Amino acid sequence: MAAFCRGRHRWKKINCLHIFSRKLTGKVRLFSLGCMTAQLGQKVAVLDYVEPSAKGTKWGLGGTCVNVGCIPKKLMHQAALLGTAVKDLNYSVAVQNHVKSLNWGHRVQLQDKKVKYMNLKGSLVDEHTVRGLNKAGKETILTAKNIVIATGGRPKYPTNIPGAVEHGITSDDIFWLKKSPGKTYCSLNKLLHILGVVVEIFVMFEFGCPPFLFVQQMAGLVTDYMEAYGTRFAWKSVPNRVDKLPSGALQVTWTNTQTGGEHKDTFDCVLWAVGRAPETKALGLDKLGIQLNKETGKIIVGADESASVPNIYAFGDIGEGRPELTPTAIKAGKLLARRLAGQSAELMNYDNVPTTVFTPLEYSCVGLSEEEAEKRHGKDRIEVYHAFYKPLEFTVAERDASQCYIKVVCERGGNGKILGLHFTGPNAGEVAQGFAMSFQCGATYSHLVQTVGIHPTCAEEVVKVHITKRSGLDATVTGC
Repeated sequence: MAAFCRGRHRWKKINCLHIFSRKLTGKVRLFSLGCMTAQLGQKVAVLDYVEPSAKGTKWGLGGTCVNVGCIPKKLMHQAALLGTAVKDLNYSVAVQNHVKSLNWGHRVQLQDKKVKYMNLKGSLVDEHTVRGLNKAGKETILTAKNIVIATGGRPKYPTNIPGAVEHGITSDDIFWLKKSPGKTYCSLNKLLHILGVVVEIFVMFEFGCPPFLFVQQMAGLVTDYMEAYGTRFAWKSVPNRVDKLPSGALQVTWTNTQTGGEHKDTFDCVLWAVGRAPETKALGLDKLGIQLNKETGKIIVGADESASVPNIYAFGDIGEGRPELTPTAIKAGKLLARRLAGQSAELMNYDNVPTTVFTPLEYSCVGLSEEEAEKRHGKDRIEVYHAFYKPLEFTVAERDASQCYIKVVCERGGNGKILGLHFTGPNAGEVAQGFAMSFQCGATYSHLVQTVGIHPTCAEEVVKVHITKRSGLDATVTGC
């Protein structure tokens, strides 16, 4: 690719000459091509000139996309979204009204589908009989060929802590409060701080990582981000008691398990987020001999969602070893319905289920963690590609993006089958949902780098990852 370019006093021979006008689209791609060509050892020159618009507007280096296209377009779009969002601030009432509309919608759908809805508390009599009680204690007996249990779970209270139940609330209550909870003591929470509430999070777990975040590295990124924006964490702190003071404030006493020191502070609200328990205790499962996991209380099920007693099935959060995620339960339930109707033999595939944690910096993942991939394949047989990137939405607002991170875990060698994808950043769930489908098709790293990104998006950064952890190189995304 030889070309000649005139220098100040003489003609120079160079390997590649890129000449373009920023009136043309695609010039920023040529700019990138020039950089890439130079990185490949070629001698390169780039000629760039702005022909002013009819109004005399001109701009700097980078072409249409950078100056008058993708980048300013997306930033102005973000500004418009923020302006619209300001009008939507009365969220508490709106959320409650929307949930109530969904309640009604579900009843209507059941009626339309000829499903009889009965507001009864049920328990099993035998493998074909269910006993239902209404609020007044009136009994109704129902019989069926098959019985399906999908009672889900409810949030736990730390019952060994005096005052926890009397003075604390859970996720069952937080979304239905009539006023702001104020200064809140919480075990693992993130929503309240965004709504302008002072939140202190007390992490009671010895390994120092919030368990809902699955992966230690990603957990660290998310909690660092939360701390930077005002959420206070008290690591390895175990609450001892909650007392209500004459003023109405709640005094929480806790112990730091590392130092052994005892501490106290007052709060307006105490929110427990210490896990969920399956709703199986009142179902009469022991009478039928249905096997449960003694530690979790969940029903032990087979690949077809069957319990240990014939004609009894269970799916969703109460199934032992099943992901506690609504979409998996919905899909598993539909497949079970088809099998029970004799229309299909297809089983639910619980591998590579994507999920998102809606922390202020969202975290989403699909597939294996780096740690799990190492256990299954060995450290020398996996390759981890990663990148720290800056979302465009963060630039004008000058928000810290040091925790925005992508990690793609692959098999080492061959085409590099993708084993796991992890993403922290805006709209993480939307990003992971798209890539999750590729896992069902056996996506490889080769497929990933052949994919064209949508510019300018955060998801685009995933298809550009090329730095490996093994290399030790700086994984911060920069210009060309």
